[in-house]
Amino acid sequence: MKTTTTHHMDALLKTETIANLKLEPLHLAMLLIVPLILLLGLVSRIRGRPPHPPGPKGLPIIGNMLMMDQLTHRGLANIAKQYGGIFHLRMGFLHMVAISDAEAARQVLQVQDNIFSNRPATIAISYLTYDRADMAFAHYGPFWRQMRKLCVMKLFSRKRAESWQSVRDEVDTVVRTVAANTGKPVNIGELVFNLTKNIIYRAAFGSSSQEGQDEFIGILQEFSKLFGAFNIADFIPYLGGIDPQGLNKRLVKARGALDSFIDKIVDEHLMKKKNKSQAVGGCGDGDEETDMVDELLAFYSEEAQVNESDDLQNSIKLTKDNIKAIIMDVMFGGTETVASAIEWAMAELIRSPEDLKRAQTELAEIVGLDRRVEEPDFDKLTYLKCAIKETLRLHPPIPLLLHETAEDATVNGYFIPKKSRVMINAWAIGRDKNCWEEPEAFKPARFLKPGVPDFKGSNFEFIPFGSGRRSCPGMQLGLYALDLAVAHLLHCFTWELPDGMKPSEMDMSDVFGLTAPLANRLVAVPTKRVVCPLF
Repeated sequence: MKTTTTHHMDALLKTETIANLKLEPLHLAMLLIVPLILLLGLVSRIRGRPPHPPGPKGLPIIGNMLMMDQLTHRGLANIAKQYGGIFHLRMGFLHMVAISDAEAARQVLQVQDNIFSNRPATIAISYLTYDRADMAFAHYGPFWRQMRKLCVMKLFSRKRAESWQSVRDEVDTVVRTVAANTGKPVNIGELVFNLTKNIIYRAAFGSSSQEGQDEFIGILQEFSKLFGAFNIADFIPYLGGIDPQGLNKRLVKARGALDSFIDKIVDEHLMKKKNKSQAVGGCGDGDEETDMVDELLAFYSEEAQVNESDDLQNSIKLTKDNIKAIIMDVMFGGTETVASAIEWAMAELIRSPEDLKRAQTELAEIVGLDRRVEEPDFDKLTYLKCAIKETLRLHPPIPLLLHETAEDATVNGYFIPKKSRVMINAWAIGRDKNCWEEPEAFKPARFLKPGVPDFKGSNFEFIPFGSGRRSCPGMQLGLYALDLAVAHLLHCFTWELPDGMKPSEMDMSDVFGLTAPLANRLVAVPTKRVVCPLF
C-alpha cells in the first residue's frame, strides 16, 4: 500500500514538473521583460527630464545636512557665488532649492506662482499653527484665498481706523519717552521693539495696558525658538518617533500656553459681544472701537467652512483654532519685522552723516521745526522715502522667502521636484551687482533716478515684501508704522553715538532668524531738535 502511494505521489510530482517546465519559458520571459520595461521607463523619464540645479555633492542618506549652518541669507549667498543664482541641496530626504537671481525669482513668484504658492511647514510649524489653520502656512486653495481676503479687507484695511490710530498713539508715546531721556544713551532697538509690540498687541486685542503682555511675549519667544529649532525628523521622517531632542514635549507645552492665553481673550470678547447684544435689544453698537479678535469672531463657527462667494461674510467661517493661528501670524509678522526695519533705517542714517543731514534738512524745509510731522507731509518727503527704500533693499524684513512646490516644475531649465523647499534670498537679490550699482553701499539717492526698481512686487530685483499670491498682506500697515516712526525720530531729535564713537566704528553685523536684525542693539544719544512741545 505504501509503495502504491509513493508511486502515485511521484507521478503527480512528475506531472506538475512537466507542467512547470512547459510554463517556465513564459514565466522566465515575464520575469525579464517586466522589470526591463519598468527600468527603461524610469531611465527614459530621467533622461527626458531636465537636471537638478547644480549644487554641492551630498553624502548618502544625509545629503548636505552637514551644511545646515549655512542655510542663512549670508550662507546661501556665499554658496551662490560658486554655483550660481539657482542651486540645489538635499537635506536628508528633502530637496531644497536656493534662488538669488531676479529672473529665477520672477519665474517662481509670477510666471509659475500657481505651482510655488504653498509654504513649507516643519513639524513644529504644523503643530503650532493647528495643522496649518492660519494664513501664513495654509496650502494655497479656496480657504486660503478667502482667509487672505478677510485679512486684507478687515484686519489691515485703511478703513479699519483702529489699527492706524494705534500706530499714531504708540509713536507719540515713543517720542515722549525719548524726549524724557534727551542727553542720555537711548537703546533704539529695545525702544522700537516695544513700539511695534504695543501697536500689534493693541490692534489685535484692543488693550493698550501692559497686562498680559509679558506672558504673551514669553509665548511668542518660545514659539520663535521652536520654529527655528533643528528637528532631524523634518529631514529623515522615520526618526520622528524617537524625538532625541525632546521637542515634542516643548511643542505640546507651548501650544497649551497659547491655548489658555488666547482662549481667555476670545471668551471675554464673546461674553462682551453677548452682553452688548442683550443690553441694546439684539443690536450692537456699530460706533464702538473693535479689535482684530472682534473682526475675526464675526466669522466664528464650530466648523471651518468656505465657498467662493463674493460676499465675504458668507464665504468663510473660522474655528477657534483658525482665529488663534491668525492672531499668531499677525504678532509674528508685524512685531519683529517692522521693529528691525526701523532700527536698520536709524542705524544706516546715523552711520551716514551726509544722508542723515539731507533727510533732516528736508524735514525742516517741508514740515518746519515749529510742528510735528503729519500724514499729509509724507508724499513731499522724497529723500526720506528714498532712505527707507534703501534700508529695505539692504535689509529686507524677511531675508529668505520660503515656498514649496505643489508639483514637479522646471525653472531656468532645471528640474525642481514636487514638495521641494524653495528659498528665495531677497537679501542677496537686493545686493546683486548685476542689478545694482555699488550694491553693498547705503545710497538713498539711487532711488531719485528714473526707472529704478520699486518694491510694490513687480520688480524682482527688489522684493522686501515678497511678490505674487504670497506677498505680505500687512505691507501697507507695516510701511505706515515704519514711515511714521522714522520720520518722528529724525524730525524731533538729533542723534549722536555714545562715548565719542565714530559712525565708521558702528557694528553693522546682523543675526539670522525670522528676520535679520542688528546683532547688537543700536544705542544713540538724542537731543531735542524741534521748537514745539513734545509732551
